[in-house]
Amino acid sequence: MWAASCLASCCAACACEACRSVVGGISRRSARIAYCGLFALSLVVSWVLREVAAPLMESLPWINHFRKTPDREWFETDAVLRVSLGNFFFFTLLAVLMIGIKDQKDPRDRLHHGGWMAKIVCWCIVVFLMFFVPNGIVSFYETISKFGSGLFLLVQVVLLLDFVHAWNENWVSKDEQFWYMALLIVSLVCYVATFSFTGLLFHWFTPSGHDCGLNTFFIVLTLIFVFVFAVVALHPKVNGSLLPASVISLYCTYLCYSGISSEPRDYECNGLHNHSKAVSTGSLTLGLLTTVLSVVYSAVRAGSSTTLISPPSSPRAGSEKPLLPFDKLEEQEDKKKDEAKPVSYSYAFFHLIFSLASMYSAMLLTGWSTSVGGSGKLVDVGWPSVWVRIITGWATASLFIWSLIAPLIFPERVF
Repeated sequence: MWAASCLASCCAACACEACRSVVGGISRRSARIAYCGLFALSLVVSWVLREVAAPLMESLPWINHFRKTPDREWFETDAVLRVSLGNFFFFTLLAVLMIGIKDQKDPRDRLHHGGWMAKIVCWCIVVFLMFFVPNGIVSFYETISKFGSGLFLLVQVVLLLDFVHAWNENWVSKDEQFWYMALLIVSLVCYVATFSFTGLLFHWFTPSGHDCGLNTFFIVLTLIFVFVFAVVALHPKVNGSLLPASVISLYCTYLCYSGISSEPRDYECNGLHNHSKAVSTGSLTLGLLTTVLSVVYSAVRAGSSTTLISPPSSPRAGSEKPLLPFDKLEEQEDKKKDEAKPVSYSYAFFHLIFSLASMYSAMLLTGWSTSVGGSGKLVDVGWPSVWVRIITGWATASLFIWSLIAPLIFPERVF
Protein backbone atom coordinates (compact mmCIF):
# COMPACT_ATOMS: atom_id res chain seq x y z
CA MET A 1 0.00 0.00 0.00
CA TRP A 2 2.84 2.33 0.96
CA ALA A 3 4.69 1.43 -2.27
CA ALA A 4 1.59 2.14 -4.37
CA SER A 5 1.21 5.52 -2.67
CA CYS A 6 4.84 6.39 -3.37
CA LEU A 7 4.46 5.30 -7.00
CA ALA A 8 1.34 7.45 -7.42
CA SER A 9 3.16 10.44 -5.91
CA CYS A 10 6.12 9.97 -8.25
CA CYS A 11 3.81 9.72 -11.28
CA ALA A 12 1.97 12.88 -10.26
CA ALA A 13 5.26 14.73 -9.76
CA CYS A 14 6.52 13.59 -13.17
CA ALA A 15 3.26 14.65 -14.81
CA CYS A 16 3.44 18.10 -13.21
CA GLU A 17 7.05 18.50 -14.27
CA ALA A 18 6.18 17.46 -17.82
CA CYS A 19 3.36 20.03 -17.90
CA ARG A 20 5.74 22.74 -16.69
CA SER A 21 8.23 21.82 -19.41
CA VAL A 22 5.57 21.92 -22.12
CA VAL A 23 3.99 25.22 -21.09
CA GLY A 24 7.42 26.71 -20.44
CA GLY A 25 8.43 25.93 -24.00
CA ILE A 26 5.57 27.95 -25.51
CA SER A 27 7.17 30.94 -27.20
CA ARG A 28 5.68 34.15 -28.52
CA ARG A 29 5.27 32.64 -31.99
CA SER A 30 3.73 29.38 -30.80
CA ALA A 31 1.27 31.01 -28.39
CA ARG A 32 -1.43 31.22 -31.05
CA ILE A 33 -1.19 27.49 -31.72
CA ALA A 34 -1.27 26.84 -27.96
CA TYR A 35 -4.63 28.64 -27.76
CA CYS A 36 -5.85 26.43 -30.60
CA GLY A 37 -4.72 23.38 -28.64
CA LEU A 38 -6.63 24.57 -25.58
CA PHE A 39 -9.73 25.06 -27.69
CA ALA A 40 -9.36 21.58 -29.20
CA LEU A 41 -9.06 20.20 -25.66
CA SER A 42 -12.38 21.85 -24.78
CA LEU A 43 -14.02 20.07 -27.72
CA VAL A 44 -12.70 16.72 -26.53
CA VAL A 45 -13.92 17.40 -22.98
CA SER A 46 -17.36 18.39 -24.30
CA TRP A 47 -17.61 15.26 -26.43
CA VAL A 48 -16.55 12.97 -23.56
CA LEU A 49 -18.89 14.57 -21.02
CA ARG A 50 -21.76 14.34 -23.48
CA GLU A 51 -21.28 10.57 -23.46
CA VAL A 52 -20.50 9.84 -19.80
CA ALA A 53 -21.63 12.72 -17.56
CA ALA A 54 -25.41 12.26 -17.73
CA PRO A 55 -25.73 9.77 -14.79
CA LEU A 56 -23.67 12.03 -12.52
CA MET A 57 -25.59 15.17 -13.48
CA GLU A 58 -28.90 13.41 -12.76
CA SER A 59 -27.78 13.07 -9.14
CA LEU A 60 -26.92 16.77 -8.69
CA PRO A 61 -29.89 18.44 -6.93
CA TRP A 62 -29.14 21.97 -8.22
CA ILE A 63 -29.29 20.68 -11.80
CA ASN A 64 -31.94 17.97 -11.56
CA HIS A 65 -34.48 19.87 -9.46
CA PHE A 66 -37.46 18.91 -11.63
CA ARG A 67 -40.47 16.98 -10.41
CA LYS A 68 -39.98 14.58 -13.27
CA THR A 69 -36.44 13.73 -14.26
CA PRO A 70 -35.76 14.79 -17.89
CA ASP A 71 -34.56 12.36 -20.51
CA ARG A 72 -30.89 11.45 -20.73
CA GLU A 73 -30.54 13.69 -23.82
CA TRP A 74 -31.34 16.75 -21.72
CA PHE A 75 -28.40 16.08 -19.39
CA GLU A 76 -26.08 15.37 -22.33
CA THR A 77 -27.01 18.70 -23.88
CA ASP A 78 -26.65 20.47 -20.53
CA ALA A 79 -23.13 19.06 -20.00
CA VAL A 80 -21.97 20.30 -23.40
CA LEU A 81 -23.49 23.74 -22.86
CA ARG A 82 -21.82 24.14 -19.46
CA VAL A 83 -18.38 23.31 -20.85
CA SER A 84 -19.01 25.68 -23.76
CA LEU A 85 -20.16 28.39 -21.34
CA GLY A 86 -16.91 28.06 -19.39
CA ASN A 87 -14.92 28.22 -22.60
CA PHE A 88 -16.90 31.27 -23.70
CA PHE A 89 -16.32 33.08 -20.38
CA PHE A 90 -12.59 32.28 -20.45
CA PHE A 91 -11.93 33.60 -23.96
CA THR A 92 -14.34 36.52 -23.62
CA LEU A 93 -12.55 37.62 -20.45
CA LEU A 94 -9.23 37.48 -22.29
CA ALA A 95 -10.74 39.45 -25.19
CA VAL A 96 -11.92 42.19 -22.82
CA LEU A 97 -8.56 42.31 -21.05
CA MET A 98 -6.72 42.66 -24.37
CA ILE A 99 -8.73 45.62 -25.67
CA GLY A 100 -6.52 48.57 -26.58
CA ILE A 101 -3.10 46.87 -26.62
CA LYS A 102 -0.93 48.76 -29.10
CA ASP A 103 2.65 47.81 -28.28
CA GLN A 104 4.59 44.96 -26.72
CA LYS A 105 5.58 47.02 -23.68
CA ASP A 106 2.01 46.84 -22.45
CA PRO A 107 1.98 44.46 -19.43
CA ARG A 108 -1.01 42.70 -20.94
CA ASP A 109 1.17 41.56 -23.85
CA ARG A 110 2.97 39.22 -21.46
CA LEU A 111 -0.39 37.93 -20.24
CA HIS A 112 -1.37 37.07 -23.80
CA HIS A 113 1.83 35.18 -24.60
CA GLY A 114 2.85 33.78 -21.23
CA GLY A 115 1.58 32.39 -17.94
CA TRP A 116 0.35 29.20 -19.53
CA MET A 117 0.28 27.07 -16.41
CA ALA A 118 -1.87 29.69 -14.67
CA LYS A 119 -4.14 30.03 -17.71
CA ILE A 120 -4.71 26.27 -17.98
CA VAL A 121 -5.54 26.09 -14.28
CA CYS A 122 -7.91 29.05 -14.60
CA TRP A 123 -9.59 27.43 -17.61
CA CYS A 124 -10.16 24.22 -15.65
CA ILE A 125 -11.57 26.16 -12.68
CA VAL A 126 -13.92 28.21 -14.86
CA VAL A 127 -15.26 25.12 -16.63
CA PHE A 128 -15.69 23.32 -13.29
CA LEU A 129 -17.60 26.26 -11.79
CA MET A 130 -20.03 26.27 -14.70
CA PHE A 131 -21.51 23.03 -13.33
CA PHE A 132 -22.73 25.05 -10.32
CA VAL A 133 -24.43 27.71 -12.44
CA PRO A 134 -28.27 27.79 -12.34
CA ASN A 135 -30.11 26.19 -15.23
CA GLY A 136 -31.63 29.54 -16.22
CA ILE A 137 -28.23 30.99 -17.10
CA VAL A 138 -27.36 27.93 -19.17
CA SER A 139 -30.69 28.22 -20.99
CA PHE A 140 -30.01 31.89 -21.76
CA TYR A 141 -26.55 31.00 -23.05
CA GLU A 142 -28.12 28.32 -25.24
CA THR A 143 -30.37 30.97 -26.82
CA ILE A 144 -27.64 33.51 -27.57
CA SER A 145 -25.35 30.74 -28.85
CA LYS A 146 -27.55 30.38 -31.91
CA PHE A 147 -26.82 33.98 -32.87
CA GLY A 148 -23.14 33.69 -31.95
CA SER A 149 -22.90 30.59 -34.12
CA GLY A 150 -24.23 32.55 -37.08
CA LEU A 151 -21.56 35.19 -36.54
CA PHE A 152 -18.87 32.51 -36.43
CA LEU A 153 -20.12 31.04 -39.71
CA LEU A 154 -19.80 34.48 -41.27
CA VAL A 155 -16.23 34.64 -39.97
CA GLN A 156 -15.62 31.27 -41.66
CA VAL A 157 -16.90 32.74 -44.91
CA VAL A 158 -14.55 35.73 -44.70
CA LEU A 159 -11.62 33.41 -43.95
CA LEU A 160 -12.51 31.18 -46.89
CA LEU A 161 -12.72 34.16 -49.25
CA ASP A 162 -9.37 35.39 -48.00
CA PHE A 163 -7.86 31.93 -48.49
CA VAL A 164 -9.09 31.30 -52.05
CA HIS A 165 -8.09 34.77 -53.28
CA ALA A 166 -4.62 34.37 -51.73
CA TRP A 167 -4.35 30.88 -53.26
CA ASN A 168 -5.27 32.21 -56.71
CA GLU A 169 -2.89 35.18 -56.50
CA ASN A 170 -0.05 32.94 -55.36
CA TRP A 171 -0.34 30.60 -58.37
CA VAL A 172 -0.97 33.38 -60.89
CA SER A 173 2.04 35.34 -59.65
CA LYS A 174 4.35 32.46 -60.65
CA ASP A 175 3.45 33.23 -64.29
CA GLU A 176 4.30 29.74 -65.55
CA GLN A 177 2.28 27.44 -67.78
CA PHE A 178 2.40 24.62 -65.21
CA TRP A 179 0.63 26.71 -62.59
CA TYR A 180 -1.95 27.97 -65.08
CA MET A 181 -2.72 24.34 -65.96
CA ALA A 182 -2.95 23.53 -62.26
CA LEU A 183 -5.46 26.36 -61.81
CA LEU A 184 -7.55 24.99 -64.67
CA ILE A 185 -7.44 21.40 -63.41
CA VAL A 186 -8.39 22.31 -59.83
CA SER A 187 -11.21 24.53 -61.11
CA LEU A 188 -12.58 21.73 -63.34
CA VAL A 189 -12.42 19.23 -60.47
CA CYS A 190 -14.34 21.61 -58.21
CA TYR A 191 -17.01 22.19 -60.85
CA VAL A 192 -17.41 18.47 -61.56
CA ALA A 193 -17.78 17.85 -57.82
CA THR A 194 -20.27 20.71 -57.54
CA PHE A 195 -22.57 19.51 -60.32
CA SER A 196 -22.31 15.87 -59.22
CA PHE A 197 -23.15 16.90 -55.66
CA THR A 198 -26.11 18.94 -56.93
CA GLY A 199 -27.47 15.90 -58.76
CA LEU A 200 -27.30 13.88 -55.54
CA LEU A 201 -29.12 16.67 -53.69
CA PHE A 202 -32.02 16.45 -56.16
CA HIS A 203 -32.04 12.66 -55.77
CA TRP A 204 -31.92 12.65 -51.96
CA PHE A 205 -34.02 15.64 -50.98
CA THR A 206 -36.70 15.95 -53.69
CA PRO A 207 -38.25 12.46 -53.69
CA SER A 208 -41.04 11.82 -56.15
CA GLY A 209 -44.58 11.80 -54.83
CA HIS A 210 -43.92 14.53 -52.24
CA ASP A 211 -44.28 18.28 -52.31
CA CYS A 212 -40.67 19.36 -51.67
CA GLY A 213 -40.81 22.87 -53.04
CA LEU A 214 -38.64 24.30 -50.24
CA ASN A 215 -35.78 21.88 -50.88
CA THR A 216 -36.08 22.43 -54.63
CA PHE A 217 -35.87 26.18 -54.05
CA PHE A 218 -32.72 25.79 -51.93
CA ILE A 219 -30.96 23.58 -54.48
CA VAL A 220 -31.97 25.58 -57.57
CA LEU A 221 -30.96 28.89 -55.97
CA THR A 222 -27.56 27.42 -55.09
CA LEU A 223 -27.17 26.26 -58.69
CA ILE A 224 -28.04 29.75 -59.93
CA PHE A 225 -25.34 31.17 -57.66
CA VAL A 226 -22.82 28.75 -59.21
CA PHE A 227 -23.52 30.08 -62.71
CA VAL A 228 -23.51 33.70 -61.52
CA PHE A 229 -20.08 33.19 -59.91
CA ALA A 230 -18.61 31.93 -63.20
CA VAL A 231 -20.21 34.66 -65.32
CA VAL A 232 -19.08 37.48 -63.04
CA ALA A 233 -15.57 36.04 -62.56
CA LEU A 234 -15.01 35.71 -66.31
CA HIS A 235 -16.38 39.13 -67.19
CA PRO A 236 -13.69 41.22 -68.96
CA LYS A 237 -14.09 44.17 -66.60
CA VAL A 238 -13.79 42.00 -63.50
CA ASN A 239 -10.66 40.17 -64.68
CA GLY A 240 -11.30 37.38 -62.19
CA SER A 241 -10.39 33.72 -62.12
CA LEU A 242 -12.28 30.43 -62.16
CA LEU A 243 -10.42 29.03 -59.15
CA PRO A 244 -12.08 31.20 -56.47
CA ALA A 245 -15.44 30.86 -58.25
CA SER A 246 -15.20 27.05 -58.38
CA VAL A 247 -14.10 26.67 -54.75
CA ILE A 248 -16.85 28.97 -53.47
CA SER A 249 -19.36 27.11 -55.66
CA LEU A 250 -18.39 23.80 -54.06
CA TYR A 251 -18.54 25.34 -50.58
CA CYS A 252 -22.02 26.82 -51.18
CA THR A 253 -23.23 23.44 -52.45
CA TYR A 254 -21.85 21.80 -49.31
CA LEU A 255 -23.65 24.37 -47.13
CA CYS A 256 -26.87 23.63 -49.01
CA TYR A 257 -26.41 19.90 -48.35
CA SER A 258 -25.44 20.54 -44.74
CA GLY A 259 -28.58 22.63 -44.25
CA ILE A 260 -31.20 20.39 -45.82
CA SER A 261 -29.65 17.21 -44.41
CA SER A 262 -30.26 18.74 -40.97
CA GLU A 263 -34.01 18.74 -41.54
CA PRO A 264 -35.96 16.70 -38.96
CA ARG A 265 -35.80 13.00 -39.64
CA ASP A 266 -39.60 12.72 -39.78
CA TYR A 267 -39.73 15.33 -42.58
CA GLU A 268 -40.92 13.54 -45.71
CA CYS A 269 -38.51 15.39 -48.01
CA ASN A 270 -35.43 14.35 -46.05
CA GLY A 271 -34.40 11.36 -48.13
CA LEU A 272 -31.61 10.50 -45.72
CA HIS A 273 -33.90 9.99 -42.72
CA ASN A 274 -33.31 6.22 -42.77
CA HIS A 275 -29.58 6.85 -42.36
CA SER A 276 -29.88 10.00 -40.27
CA LYS A 277 -27.85 8.67 -37.37
CA ALA A 278 -24.77 7.97 -39.48
CA VAL A 279 -25.22 11.12 -41.54
CA SER A 280 -25.64 13.32 -38.46
CA THR A 281 -22.59 11.86 -36.75
CA GLY A 282 -20.57 12.35 -39.95
CA SER A 283 -21.82 15.92 -40.24
CA LEU A 284 -20.84 16.52 -36.63
CA THR A 285 -17.31 15.20 -37.16
CA LEU A 286 -16.88 17.23 -40.35
CA GLY A 287 -18.34 20.31 -38.69
CA LEU A 288 -16.00 20.08 -35.70
CA LEU A 289 -13.02 19.50 -38.00
CA THR A 290 -14.00 22.55 -40.06
CA THR A 291 -14.36 24.57 -36.87
CA VAL A 292 -10.89 23.62 -35.62
CA LEU A 293 -9.33 24.34 -39.04
CA SER A 294 -11.08 27.72 -39.18
CA VAL A 295 -9.83 28.64 -35.73
CA VAL A 296 -6.28 27.52 -36.56
CA TYR A 297 -6.33 29.44 -39.85
CA SER A 298 -7.66 32.56 -38.14
CA ALA A 299 -4.91 32.27 -35.54
CA VAL A 300 -2.20 32.00 -38.17
CA ARG A 301 -3.78 34.59 -40.45
CA ALA A 302 -4.15 37.05 -37.60
CA GLY A 303 -0.39 37.20 -37.36
CA SER A 304 0.16 37.65 -41.08
CA SER A 305 -2.54 40.18 -42.03
CA THR A 306 -0.76 42.94 -40.17
CA THR A 307 -1.22 45.63 -42.77
CA LEU A 308 -4.94 45.62 -42.10
CA ILE A 309 -4.91 45.92 -38.34
CA SER A 310 -1.53 47.36 -37.46
CA PRO A 311 -1.31 50.96 -36.29
CA PRO A 312 0.32 53.49 -38.65
CA SER A 313 3.48 53.39 -36.56
CA SER A 314 3.90 49.68 -37.14
CA PRO A 315 6.97 48.73 -39.18
CA ARG A 316 4.67 46.54 -41.32
CA ALA A 317 2.20 49.29 -42.04
CA GLY A 318 4.15 50.44 -45.06
CA SER A 319 5.29 53.84 -43.81
CA GLU A 320 8.53 55.23 -45.21
CA LYS A 321 10.92 57.64 -43.50
CA PRO A 322 13.70 59.79 -44.97
CA LEU A 323 17.29 58.74 -44.48
CA LEU A 324 19.08 60.25 -41.47
CA PRO A 325 22.42 62.01 -41.47
CA PHE A 326 25.32 59.82 -40.51
CA ASP A 327 25.96 61.62 -37.21
CA LYS A 328 22.43 60.87 -36.00
CA LEU A 329 22.44 57.15 -36.72
CA GLU A 330 23.89 56.16 -33.36
CA GLU A 331 21.44 58.37 -31.52
CA GLN A 332 18.55 56.88 -33.47
CA GLU A 333 19.69 53.33 -32.67
CA ASP A 334 19.64 54.13 -28.98
CA LYS A 335 16.12 55.50 -29.30
CA LYS A 336 14.95 52.36 -31.11
CA LYS A 337 15.98 50.26 -28.15
CA ASP A 338 13.65 52.28 -25.94
CA GLU A 339 10.80 52.48 -28.43
CA ALA A 340 7.83 50.17 -27.94
CA LYS A 341 7.42 47.64 -30.73
CA PRO A 342 3.83 47.62 -32.05
CA VAL A 343 1.77 44.44 -31.80
CA SER A 344 1.27 42.62 -35.08
CA TYR A 345 -2.43 41.78 -34.71
CA SER A 346 -5.49 42.48 -32.56
CA TYR A 347 -5.36 40.29 -29.46
CA ALA A 348 -8.96 41.14 -28.54
CA PHE A 349 -10.33 40.06 -31.93
CA PHE A 350 -8.18 36.92 -31.77
CA HIS A 351 -9.84 35.81 -28.52
CA LEU A 352 -13.27 36.86 -29.76
CA ILE A 353 -12.94 34.28 -32.55
CA PHE A 354 -12.50 31.58 -29.92
CA SER A 355 -15.55 32.83 -28.00
CA LEU A 356 -17.75 32.57 -31.09
CA ALA A 357 -16.24 29.20 -31.99
CA SER A 358 -17.18 27.94 -28.50
CA MET A 359 -20.81 28.79 -29.20
CA TYR A 360 -20.75 27.16 -32.62
CA SER A 361 -19.15 23.94 -31.37
CA ALA A 362 -21.78 23.70 -28.63
CA MET A 363 -24.55 23.97 -31.22
CA LEU A 364 -22.91 21.24 -33.30
CA LEU A 365 -22.58 18.88 -30.35
CA THR A 366 -26.14 19.45 -29.13
CA GLY A 367 -27.90 19.43 -32.50
CA TRP A 368 -28.69 23.13 -32.06
CA SER A 369 -30.45 22.09 -28.83
CA THR A 370 -33.38 20.48 -30.58
CA SER A 371 -35.19 17.30 -29.61
CA VAL A 372 -33.13 14.26 -30.57
CA GLY A 373 -35.83 11.62 -30.21
CA GLY A 374 -35.61 8.28 -28.50
CA SER A 375 -32.19 7.14 -29.66
CA GLY A 376 -30.32 9.94 -27.91
CA LYS A 377 -27.54 9.87 -30.51
CA LEU A 378 -28.85 12.06 -33.32
CA VAL A 379 -27.03 15.37 -33.51
CA ASP A 380 -27.15 18.50 -35.61
CA VAL A 381 -30.77 17.92 -36.72
CA GLY A 382 -33.42 20.63 -36.61
CA TRP A 383 -34.87 23.63 -38.43
CA PRO A 384 -32.62 26.23 -36.69
CA SER A 385 -29.59 24.38 -38.08
CA VAL A 386 -31.21 24.30 -41.54
CA TRP A 387 -31.83 28.03 -41.74
CA VAL A 388 -28.50 29.07 -40.20
CA ARG A 389 -26.57 27.08 -42.83
CA ILE A 390 -28.79 28.06 -45.74
CA ILE A 391 -28.54 31.75 -44.84
CA THR A 392 -24.79 31.34 -44.40
CA GLY A 393 -24.64 29.96 -47.94
CA TRP A 394 -26.52 32.98 -49.25
CA ALA A 395 -24.21 35.30 -47.31
CA THR A 396 -21.20 33.48 -48.81
CA ALA A 397 -22.56 34.02 -52.31
CA SER A 398 -23.27 37.69 -51.66
CA LEU A 399 -19.84 38.37 -50.15
CA PHE A 400 -18.04 36.61 -53.00
CA ILE A 401 -19.94 38.54 -55.68
CA TRP A 402 -19.28 41.75 -53.78
CA SER A 403 -15.56 40.96 -53.58
CA LEU A 404 -15.52 40.70 -57.39
CA ILE A 405 -17.54 43.79 -58.31
CA ALA A 406 -16.50 46.12 -55.48
CA PRO A 407 -13.28 47.24 -57.25
CA LEU A 408 -15.39 48.29 -60.24
CA ILE A 409 -17.79 50.34 -58.12
CA PHE A 410 -15.09 51.89 -55.92
CA PRO A 411 -11.92 51.84 -58.06
CA GLU A 412 -10.00 54.15 -55.73
CA ARG A 413 -10.42 51.91 -52.68
CA VAL A 414 -8.46 48.73 -51.92
CA PHE A 415 -10.46 45.58 -51.13
